[in-house]
Amino acid sequence: MQRNSVQIRFLIGVLAITLALGASAAAATTYSNIDQMSGWQHCTVCAGKGGSGPVATFSMQQNVSSPSMDGRSVGFFLGGSTPYSNALWWKQLGSNSGVGNFVYDLYFYMKNPAAAQALEFDVNQSLNGKKYIFGTECSFKRHMWDVYDPLNRHWVQTSIACAMPKAYTWHHVVLEFRRSSGKVNFVSVTINGKKAYFNRAYYPRSSSAREINVAFQMDGDKVQTDYTVWLDKVTLTYW
Repeated sequence: MQRNSVQIRFLIGVLAITLALGASAAAATTYSNIDQMSGWQHCTVCAGKGGSGPVATFSMQQNVSSPSMDGRSVGFFLGGSTPYSNALWWKQLGSNSGVGNFVYDLYFYMKNPAAAQALEFDVNQSLNGKKYIFGTECSFKRHMWDVYDPLNRHWVQTSIACAMPKAYTWHHVVLEFRRSSGKVNFVSVTINGKKAYFNRAYYPRSSSAREINVAFQMDGDKVQTDYTVWLDKVTLTYW
């Protein structure tokens, strides 16, 4: 069967794209079970607006057998008596200036989701004097996803719904980000298999650090009800 030149050029193009995607996948680095790793860092004041919020009561417990998916989840607790106080945890994963695509994949579980103001899931990359903050937040009170504008240091509401999660249930979240054209690009969020696209991009802020990390933040509401969130199978893949 003969093929004309247009067909041949099309097939060559498809092959080139397939090979490029295959090369990216082959070059990818994956950190699995980050929830089980030692060396997590934390703060409470830095988790507030402008990095100077009120003090919350918080704690972290690793290797929790129940609830868990693989027998070793991590439990994060937030409480206290100060309204709208927060806590932030992060795990440093070295640095790599040659990568710019990130997939943050995790499961979370709550017994009383109505107690939370919001949950935040972030990836951060710092290099060449810039800090790229891939910050995302599920607002439980507004039922929407927000993304973070690093340069202007504020949250931007999207049109993507984020429903109050069902209690006593594991929920799967996959977030995709890209650093390109000198910007923080928010690609997509997938919740329990349902994918939506952010299509947002913002400029980074200045930083002297060299790092890649994943982060998780819990926000308290106006009555600061105590609550716990368990994370499991926390994974970061980048290339």
